[in-house]
Amino acid sequence: MIKEGDKVLLYGDDGSKIIITVEAGKKKGTHLGHVNMDELIGREYGDTIVFGKNNRVFYILKPTYIDLIFNMKRRTQIIYPKDASYILFKLDIKPGDRVIDTGVGSGAMCGAFARIVGKEGKVYGYERREDFYNLAKKNLEYWGLVDNVELKLRDISGGFDEVNVDALVLDVPDPHNYIEQCWQALKGGGKMGIICPTTNQVQEVLEKLYEYPFIDVEVWENLMRRYKPNPERLRPFDRMVAHTTYLVFATKVLKK
Repeated sequence: MIKEGDKVLLYGDDGSKIIITVEAGKKKGTHLGHVNMDELIGREYGDTIVFGKNNRVFYILKPTYIDLIFNMKRRTQIIYPKDASYILFKLDIKPGDRVIDTGVGSGAMCGAFARIVGKEGKVYGYERREDFYNLAKKNLEYWGLVDNVELKLRDISGGFDEVNVDALVLDVPDPHNYIEQCWQALKGGGKMGIICPTTNQVQEVLEKLYEYPFIDVEVWENLMRRYKPNPERLRPFDRMVAHTTYLVFATKVLKK
C-alpha cells in the first residue's frame, strides 16, 4: 500500500511520466492539472488514478532509479544508464564493497554504487566544487541512499584517505594526472574505471596507465538503440543518444 512519504510515478498511456512524493492533505500541480495526493494513499502500485481537466487515466507505479536520475536536479552531464550499468558490471560491484567515486557531480553514479554496495559497504565520494557537493548530497538524501555514502568536499591531488578499496571511478577533467593516487588507493586486483569524453583524454590516460602496474586495460564506447514497440511497424526511433563518453578500465596488480 502507498503511504505518505512514498515516491510514485504516474504513467500516462502516451508515455508521459510524473514523479510525486506523497504528502497527506496536499495537491501536486502539473501541466495536466492537480493531483490530490490523498487519493494515492492506500492504493497499490499498478492501480490507476484519474485527474485533470480531461480526466486522463494514469497508472500508479514505483519509479525506477533511471526515472529518478533523469528527473533529478543537476548541473552537470550525468553518466548515462547505458554506461553506468556497464561500469557496475566491469568493476564487479557487489554488496559490501568499498568504492571511491571521484568527481561526484550531481550524484547519479554515486547513487548507483550506493544501491548495490548496501549498508554493509561504503561509497566514498570526492567532489571539489561546493555547489556540486551540496547538490549531490540533496539528491542522495532524496533517493534514500545518503547513509551508504561518505561525501568529501576536497581535491584529490593529495591522494585519497582510503586504501585497499575494491573499485574506483575517476570522472574528472584531467584524469591522467591522478593515476598514481588511484593506484595507491586500490587493493591488489582492484578495478578502476575512467570516464573520458574525448579521444585526447583516452590517449593521455593510456600512456599514464602503462607507467604503473595495471593490467587488463580496455577502452570501450557503448551505443544503444531504442525501437518503437509497435508489432506491425517495428523500427528504430528516429533519434538516438549515440556517443556519450569513452570508458577506460584497468586492474591493479602489485608488480609487473
